[in-house]
Amino acid sequence: MSYEQFLAGEPLIVTAALTGGVHGKEANPNLPETPEEIGRAAAEAEQAGASVVHLHARKPNGERTFATERFQEIDDAVRRYADDVILQHSTGGTGAPDENRHLPLRTDPPPEMASLDMGPLNRYDHLTSENTRGLVDSLHEEMVERGIKPELEVFNDGHLNEVHGLLERRDLADPIYATLIFGPGTLTRPRPQNFLNAIQNLPEGAQFNTLGFGRHQLPFATMGILFGGHVRVGLEDNVYYERGELATSNAQLVERVVRVAEELGREVATPAQTRDILGL
Repeated sequence: MSYEQFLAGEPLIVTAALTGGVHGKEANPNLPETPEEIGRAAAEAEQAGASVVHLHARKPNGERTFATERFQEIDDAVRRYADDVILQHSTGGTGAPDENRHLPLRTDPPPEMASLDMGPLNRYDHLTSENTRGLVDSLHEEMVERGIKPELEVFNDGHLNEVHGLLERRDLADPIYATLIFGPGTLTRPRPQNFLNAIQNLPEGAQFNTLGFGRHQLPFATMGILFGGHVRVGLEDNVYYERGELATSNAQLVERVVRVAEELGREVATPAQTRDILGL
């Protein structure tokens, strides 16, 4: 595919990962934790140009939870403050029973999208998130039953193989939407050539989202914009705006990537355009 074909891609979908489930306000006091804070952050991110918000739920003490009730509180807050943003629940996690991983899918109404980790990854020095094929299949089955679009999270090249394996085992609605993740540890090493290889190894016709952790967030978002993909930014993945300067909000990170997209000639998708592109 030529550079011109890449650059003339569809409008850019910007996802804001608002809070995550690992670091909290100790890493950046501006990171939202309560449903109220997350709802306000979602509205600010939408106003800045995000059409999707990636959501984790937290207990009142800031720890992560998979509880349906807590996701419901967050969804209600997002819908109260935001206009038309698309809700994407996280089902990824470490050390949780498989049945708990299904709980974020059971809000009323269900989220329009949910993440689906494509394989195992190491976390910290002593934890592994297994994400067995059996769990992946069962989560996908419930997503299909509840009308939820899976966002396939690809942390490394082995997970790209798992995407192809999932396609052999199950019917996935077009277009396939995969997030390519770059950073330390089990993640794909953050090198431009690895990014290009990952794009080339996706299933035919797949849409891709680009995610760089920490200091890699902006350069990999820029590559995603240039090569016709989509981008994810936010305080879950990067708490800094630049070296030594904490980000003031998720919206600040969204605003920057929107400016980059505009300079590079990519239109930024509205929630309505995003629904059309992803077949929601």
